[in-house]
Formats: sequence, C-alpha cells, structure tokens
Amino acid sequence: MTVPPGRRERKKAATRQKIADTALRLFLERGYDAVGIRDVAAEADVAVTTLFSHFASKEALVFEQDEDFEQGLIRAVTGRAPHEPLIPALRGEIRALVDHCTGDGAAPIWRMIDESPGLREYEESMRLRHAESLATAIAADLDLPRTTTACRTIARFVIDAYSLAREAADPQAAVDEIFRMIEASWEVGRPSPRA
Repeated sequence: MTVPPGRRERKKAATRQKIADTALRLFLERGYDAVGIRDVAAEADVAVTTLFSHFASKEALVFEQDEDFEQGLIRAVTGRAPHEPLIPALRGEIRALVDHCTGDGAAPIWRMIDESPGLREYEESMRLRHAESLATAIAADLDLPRTTTACRTIARFVIDAYSLAREAADPQAAVDEIFRMIEASWEVGRPSPRA
C-alpha cells in the first residue's frame, strides 16, 4: 500500500510547482534569455536558494518534469506484467509522453526551446541521460537477454522515437510507424539459440 505524502512533502511539491509555473509564464511572456533566476525567484516569492534547492539550473525550470519522464520510461520496463513484451510497453509510455508534449499550449514552449541554443543543448543531454537509464533498465531485466550494445541501441531508438513523433504532423501515427521499426530491430537483436 502506498502511503500518501505528508504535509511537508506536499508543501515542497507545491513550492516546486509554483516555481516551475512562474518560470514558464515569465519565459513565455518575456523570452527565455530576458528572464534571470532572480526574476523567477522574486515573482514566485521564494529565495534564490529555495529555487536552487528544487532546480539545478535555469534550463531545468523548462524541463521540470524531466525526472518523471525518466522514471516513467524505467517503469515501462520494470513494471510490466510477467511475460508482457518490452516493445509494446515502451510504445505505450512513449505514446503518453508524446500526448503530453503535443497537447494544448505545448507549441510555444517547443518554439522557445528550438530558439535557444542552451535549451536545445540541455534537452539533448537530458535525452542521452534518459537513454542510458533506459538501457540500464533493459539490460538488468533477466528475461531480456541482450548485449549491452543492443540495449543501448534500442534505448536510443525509443528516445529518438519520442522526439521524432513529437515533431510529426500526426504524432501518434508516427509513434506507431517508428515502433514497428524498433520492434523489428529488437527481434533482429535476439540472441541465437545455442545448438
């Protein structure tokens, strides 16, 4: 049974969300480069040290759900039912991420990210970290005997699927198309049975 978060945890989560919401609003109103950390802290009515206790950098304010996305990908591997195939579980998680990131109001955020070299660089490093975490989770699953290279390759394909689908005219159709290729690659990488 999951224990509900206590008052302190709820207060921390509310402060974190307030900071993130304030930052995003300011970035979209004034432009990412025109807003400093002190501006965000003042508008959110928190100390700069409080802001940094929740977010490691200015870029992290834009990608405030980074950790949730990464954990969701890992849970798609580790939390699937016994004998549930890996690739469909990952497709479901990527579908949910793409839905979230292409929903109402997302276009101005992605435009801001695309216009900022610092945010693009941060997103790329975040994607590489997600791919490594996902590869580690796949490699640790004893029911999925694959080489480290195969695990890392599939993880990269999955992370790239998210980015490619998010930019497509029909994101969900793109997820399906990409995952047909990922599934074929996963099957090709299956170890040969020993004679």
